[in-house]
Amino acid sequence: MPALSDQEKAAAAAQYERDGFFIAPPVIPADLLARVRLRIAAVYAGEYETGLAPVGNPHCSREPPTSLVKLDNAHRSDRTILELVSHPAIGQWAAALTGARMIQVFASQLLIKPPGGQDTGSVGWHQDQEYWDSALEGELFTAWVAISDVTAESGPMRFVLGSHHWGLLKAGDFFSGKLEALKQRILEKSGGHAWRESAAVLAPGALSFHHRLTVHGSGPNVAAGPRVSFAIHLRTEKSGLRAGTRWQDAGYLHDFNDPVGSPVIHRA
Repeated sequence: MPALSDQEKAAAAAQYERDGFFIAPPVIPADLLARVRLRIAAVYAGEYETGLAPVGNPHCSREPPTSLVKLDNAHRSDRTILELVSHPAIGQWAAALTGARMIQVFASQLLIKPPGGQDTGSVGWHQDQEYWDSALEGELFTAWVAISDVTAESGPMRFVLGSHHWGLLKAGDFFSGKLEALKQRILEKSGGHAWRESAAVLAPGALSFHHRLTVHGSGPNVAAGPRVSFAIHLRTEKSGLRAGTRWQDAGYLHDFNDPVGSPVIHRA
């Protein structure tokens, strides 16, 4: 990826600050995407190149999924997935948006949303910080990488514009398919802000970035094939563990000195 101009960086950072998200063009090479797709199938089937399973209760099957699959930190299980998660273009865009001198991965999620239009494939409206707040504080955000073609029909992620300015509401639920009920609950907690959505329709290899407080979610996949992506959770030098917290006490974290579990993908 060629270096971004100062003008490109300024425009991207301004949009991210205004809207709480930013959509970058395709930057992940096609050959890497092809290799990643093969390794996703292997990890989904329970084949772990490194011998390390994804965190939690990994879904292992050779049958197509019928509900949303979420595998945490699969980059520890497979070197090709680690190559994707660590791709320097992700770090370059992340630094442009935030002005950070250091960008580090602290967790990842492999997300497979099956076709068929089931509510079990939906992701409820939420703010990421709801799930991080007990352990982490400071400048945290997410890069979302499209592995498949993410169309309007495949249940793309939807952002609520400007919602990162609403504060931490603690009214969302990633695991709920009741999107309208969640929307009403969040609006009540927000103090009457306007709700304006924007869909992240992405070509394979394209990225979206969103702030830790941006409200987002997605509906069912009514396309013919699965929607496949990675959510890569990032931190800057302006973040860290909360006082009195150990990374061992948070199931999704790894030692920040571990180059595999927590790779640094940009340093100025």
